[in-house]
Amino acid sequence: MRTVIILQQPMSVCVPPNHEVTLRVQAIGTGALNYQWFDKQQTEVAGGTEPVLTVSLQISGKYICRVSDLYCNYQFTEWVKVRILDEPGVSHTWKGEPHIVIHPISQTVKPGETFTLKCKALGKPAPAYKWYRNGRILPKQTTETLRIENASVDTVGSYLCAVSNILEERWSEAAEIEMAPPDPKPEPTLMATDKVALLIGNLNYNNHPGLMAPTMDVHELANLLQQLGFRVVSLLDLTLQEMQTAIDKFLQLLDRGVYAVFYYAGHGYEHSGRNYLVAIDAPRPYRTENCVCVQKVMHNMQNKKAQLNIILLDTCRKWYKQKGPLSDIKPSAPLGNTVYGYATSEDAEAFEVQDGGKSSGIFTKYLNKHVLKPERVTHVLEQVSVDLGKDPLVRGRQVVEIRHTLTEPRALTDPVRTSGHTMELCRRDACWKQANVLPCRRSLDFQYCGVKVELSFSALFSNVLVVFASLKNSSTMAQDCSLILESEPQMQDIFSGSGRSEEMDSLLVNSGETPDCTLRLCCLQRLQGPLVIKVTLHYTHTQTKERLTESRELDIGRPLIASCKLNQMKPVDRRQESRVHTVDHMSNIRYSHHQNHPRPGRPCTRKAENRLQSSAKSSSMSSNEPEENDENE
Repeated sequence: MRTVIILQQPMSVCVPPNHEVTLRVQAIGTGALNYQWFDKQQTEVAGGTEPVLTVSLQISGKYICRVSDLYCNYQFTEWVKVRILDEPGVSHTWKGEPHIVIHPISQTVKPGETFTLKCKALGKPAPAYKWYRNGRILPKQTTETLRIENASVDTVGSYLCAVSNILEERWSEAAEIEMAPPDPKPEPTLMATDKVALLIGNLNYNNHPGLMAPTMDVHELANLLQQLGFRVVSLLDLTLQEMQTAIDKFLQLLDRGVYAVFYYAGHGYEHSGRNYLVAIDAPRPYRTENCVCVQKVMHNMQNKKAQLNIILLDTCRKWYKQKGPLSDIKPSAPLGNTVYGYATSEDAEAFEVQDGGKSSGIFTKYLNKHVLKPERVTHVLEQVSVDLGKDPLVRGRQVVEIRHTLTEPRALTDPVRTSGHTMELCRRDACWKQANVLPCRRSLDFQYCGVKVELSFSALFSNVLVVFASLKNSSTMAQDCSLILESEPQMQDIFSGSGRSEEMDSLLVNSGETPDCTLRLCCLQRLQGPLVIKVTLHYTHTQTKERLTESRELDIGRPLIASCKLNQMKPVDRRQESRVHTVDHMSNIRYSHHQNHPRPGRPCTRKAENRLQSSAKSSSMSSNEPEENDENE
């Protein structure tokens, strides 16, 4: 079968007026081939009977070529465009490399508006376009004009266009897109002078069942509160001393007009109307002085005259009647600014669940769903209560309890106004930054092999630092490079247990980093001195083929919460040690981190169960021991 085959299509170009352009087509067929070029009106081009067509135009035009043989077989090429851009600045020696004649222009846009950016360039062949925002490529944006609809804070930034053909690649000037301030609205009457939050999650207990959910609960709530403008300190696995010191540091951030949130996820219980939070080093049996009294925390918060005090507790409230004095707490003043959000009601348990590979406290799951809503904080908690009450996993076993003394409809979304409070704000800012400032990005040169390694840092929590190491340049002396990160002193990885590491790895993926090696450093509050990162490079020498090793060390000081020295020793009150009122808490339905995980969707309690000492066990059936809750039934 005889046919004509086009081997090479003519290529479109973009040139100045009167610039000579050569269009070429290459084809094969049976016998001699005939060529005829046509313009965009499908009119034969005079003299256009060769595989090469040379034109010089003042306005843009289109061309197509018909290739035929002696047997009436023919094929048409694709349409090719000769585009004319009448823009000055092109050198007479120009050979066809991309030459940008129109750059994108910076703009200020309003929320919801549509804006366009344009970039035009000359080129032989016509150049291709790729758009970038803040250094990241925008998928499918490959035309001269970039159109962005519904402008928002997610679309502002620096835009660039990369223009390229087979000869070269050029970059446009940057166009900065800024968001215009919204139209002025009536100033709300309720405002905060600042917003601060302390979030504590305890999961790895020394003497009690471990928990799974506080990791993700604290991390997700911290991110949401940051979106609301809160200065957040998020901490995991604290001893009693560390909890007390962290709370003392938190109280230093409180002042008149401040909104304050204290959140806790972990083991807890209730005794004589007072709630106690269990530190990870609480012994078994433990005493009330081995735990943090919630009401004492609230009393200290109120003494700071904060505008709004919120305590959110995702912990159990099982009653324990025990001998001995209660925590010394004075009655709170009637300030009308207090909110308690309890995950469960009195003498009841709070549950966490694993579902789809993700652990979550059921209370915090619904709290995170509603916390960003611009409503009175008590209304937000009421919506949490409604959702939790519909959850089939805990219906009839867990009910949210809300207590408050609010006299004004204050919300977590209330704006911050700092005028008139500059000195207090500067003091709080310095105190908060002490626990949250990351080490700077650093580069390490391995001079013997010529390799450079860049270290960057991310804070998953205020006491959990992740170190990223990336190879930044290649070397002719080294190949098959690999990196190992270590710390001195070595820091505990509280997420190394089965199931937990996967969740933490998902947080690293969400961070946007793509390093060659990572190192997770937990419990930074226990650092007693500077932290040194050791980077070990393994590589093969390209000439000797030897496998070699080089190491570099970087002192990063005491990062994040380590600089606050939460673990400094405090004097011990020996009188407290002589007290005999004790509680032993252990749960037969709780899963430690080294035990099998609960089945997906199955709730587990956060209670601290009471097993009285042997002397109490010999008493009558009217003893104070609570009834066990066996979920296996």
